[in-house]
Amino acid sequence: MYDLAPDNAPWFEHLVDSVRALGHAARDWQLAAQDATVAHGRADHPGLDFHEGQVIGLPWPDATGWDARPQPRRPHGTAQRALEKHYRDVMYQAQHGYEDAARLYASGAAWAVRAVQDGLQPQLVEFHGEPRTEGPDVLVPGSERIGIDALRTARYSDAEKVAAAFKRLDDCLYSGQVAEDLGHQDYIADHEAAEMFEAWTVAEGTADAAYAYGLVLEGALQFVLLGPKDAHRKALAAARAAAAPQPEGEAR
Repeated sequence: MYDLAPDNAPWFEHLVDSVRALGHAARDWQLAAQDATVAHGRADHPGLDFHEGQVIGLPWPDATGWDARPQPRRPHGTAQRALEKHYRDVMYQAQHGYEDAARLYASGAAWAVRAVQDGLQPQLVEFHGEPRTEGPDVLVPGSERIGIDALRTARYSDAEKVAAAFKRLDDCLYSGQVAEDLGHQDYIADHEAAEMFEAWTVAEGTADAAYAYGLVLEGALQFVLLGPKDAHRKALAAARAAAAPQPEGEAR
C-alpha cells in the first residue's frame, strides 16, 4: 500500500497521487509483459525435449465417417503446442496492456504539467472515455506534449532530458503510424516492405519510451508545482498570523 494524500490535502498533492497511480499501473503491466515474454520463450524453446510416444483416441459410439476411425495422438506434442499458444496469447495481451498503460501514464503526466503551467489547480488527471465501448474503464491517451520552452526558460535542470524522452516517444509513435499505413496498402513494393519492417522495429519501443517519458515528467511536475506549493505555504502562514491572538495593547 502507498501513503496517499488525505482528503483535506491541497490540490497539488492529489494531482501528484493521480500521476503516480498511472505510473504504478504502467509498471505492473511492464512486469507482467516481461514475465509473459519469458514464459513464452520457455514454452516455445526449440531445445525442449519432445516425446514421440502415441496414444489412440477412440471414436464415440455413434460416430460416423472419418470421426469413426481411431486416431493416433501424441499427447506431449499436443500439450506443447497448446501451451505455446496460451503463453503467446498472454504475451501479446500483456504487451498490449503495457503499451496502453504506459501511454496513459505519459499523456496523463503531460496533462498535469500543462495544467499547472496554465495556472490551473486540478486534483486529478483527466482523460476522455473510449466512445466505442461501454463503461468508463477504457481511457484514451491524450497529447504527450508539454511546454518544454517554458521549462527551459524557468531553468529546469532536466529540461533537455524531458525533450529527449519526448522525441524518443514521438519517433516511436510516428514509426508505428508509418508501418500501419504501409500495411494497409493493397500492394507493397520491396523497398516499402523494408521500410515497414524498420518502422515496426522502432514502434516496438513505444511502451518503454512512454514509460520513460512518464518518469521524467513526474520530475517536471514537481518542478512546476514549486510555485503553487510556495504560494500555498505563504497563504497558510498568513492565515495563521491573522488568526493568532494579538498581544494586549496592539489590538485594533
